[in-house]
Amino acid sequence: MIVQPIILCGGSGTRLWPLSREQYPKQLLCLAGEVSMLQATALRLNNLPLSTVDRLAAPILVGNEEYRFLMAEQLRQVCVTAGGMLLEPCGRNTAPALTLAAMVAQGNGEDPVLAIMPADHVIQDEAAFRAAVAEAAPLADAGKLVTFGIRPTAPETGYGYIRLGATLTGTACQVDRFVEKPDTATAEAYLASGQYLWNGGIFVIKASVWLAKMAQYRPDILTACEQAFTGRQQDMDFVRPDKAAFAACPSDSIDYAVLEPLTAEGANSGEVAVLPLDAQWSDLGAWSALWEIGEKDDGGNVFKGDVLAVDTQNTLVLAQGRLVATVGLKDVVVVETPDAILVADRHQIQKVKEVVGRLKVEKRGESHAHRKVYRPWGWYDSIDFGSRFQVKRIVVNPGGVLSLQMHHHRAEHWIVVSGTARVTKGEENFLVTENESTYIPLGVTHRLENPGKLPLEMIEVQSGSYLGEDDIVRFEDRYGR
Repeated sequence: MIVQPIILCGGSGTRLWPLSREQYPKQLLCLAGEVSMLQATALRLNNLPLSTVDRLAAPILVGNEEYRFLMAEQLRQVCVTAGGMLLEPCGRNTAPALTLAAMVAQGNGEDPVLAIMPADHVIQDEAAFRAAVAEAAPLADAGKLVTFGIRPTAPETGYGYIRLGATLTGTACQVDRFVEKPDTATAEAYLASGQYLWNGGIFVIKASVWLAKMAQYRPDILTACEQAFTGRQQDMDFVRPDKAAFAACPSDSIDYAVLEPLTAEGANSGEVAVLPLDAQWSDLGAWSALWEIGEKDDGGNVFKGDVLAVDTQNTLVLAQGRLVATVGLKDVVVVETPDAILVADRHQIQKVKEVVGRLKVEKRGESHAHRKVYRPWGWYDSIDFGSRFQVKRIVVNPGGVLSLQMHHHRAEHWIVVSGTARVTKGEENFLVTENESTYIPLGVTHRLENPGKLPLEMIEVQSGSYLGEDDIVRFEDRYGR
């Protein structure tokens, strides 16, 4: 039996604004450890007990086209080689994502058991999680659709629930039914009964079984995915489904598309199993969740970064770049980033999505992008700007190459702080080293690359009548943008 990890990397995580934004969502952030949530997920099944599993395959990632190089770079940092990166041209929820991933997983004529994990969950007891996957895999190999249920610790109204049915084997039970998010009184009754688990959105399903169930319950989604997969393009590890075919695919979740119809009243087939999971799980759906799982001081506070607190209790403070001092706070969330600061009542933190909504209405960039922007070649940070100038700190990774480009409205000065730059300017090609500079006039074709083995750091000063990122005419680009 082959276990194939499938990592679902969709979602923008805007409830964790201002740290999580559309262009750099929460799964790419280091929120609950030294590695990002995506990296932790990619490493999670390492050392999976192999008593019942023949082989653990390299993970297949399903994510947004926009994050492709960020995902690849994060895997490289933790020495994980992907079994493929499936790039969705648009979001269509988890059922189409899993359907395409199952097709990729069967690409070598194999029919693996898929371990389907969202990239934005925190699991602190990873040994318990691996043990649960090892228990679930034989059930899935035998045809069961296995989901993990999280033992509830509170009457949570923000999660769906799973009602336990008859015991199958070991800790596994048949799913009696799935239940929508309850009100507070109902959630309290569920917790008291001991018969309900939170729906954690983690599944173990054999590839062929999933595709067969999609053919039975959602043939429209299956057909659209088959067309998108047939028209796919591949470069390096990236698999791009046909854009038009996938855009025409209906949107639905794994639960709604298959699992709930299989467990509907009067039609329960017994094919869906649930394993209770005690692994200190959290989906980090809001800042309050990070406070709940964080290591607290004597005042019940969770601090990250440079924080000085006086008479502060039960408060979460995340400081990215500056000293944050608090006085007389209780049950508050403070998140500091270079371009935005959030201060909120911890018990009303769900309203952060209203802040993001207003930023979008006002067309403010803070809704979707950080001041520090990642690119396939490295990153840049806009450290100062005015009506006709902008100053950026730019870091180009070894071997990184910016596109061959031209601007209609701005000129640029480049000053090398450390490393070596190879510069193309019109017909010229030359090196610029530490403490040297060059000038790129408006309208001149140019390119920057790092030929060295160390990062290239430089300061760019832009000047002109318009300094937007859309004033770029690309002639060549290694990264297909």
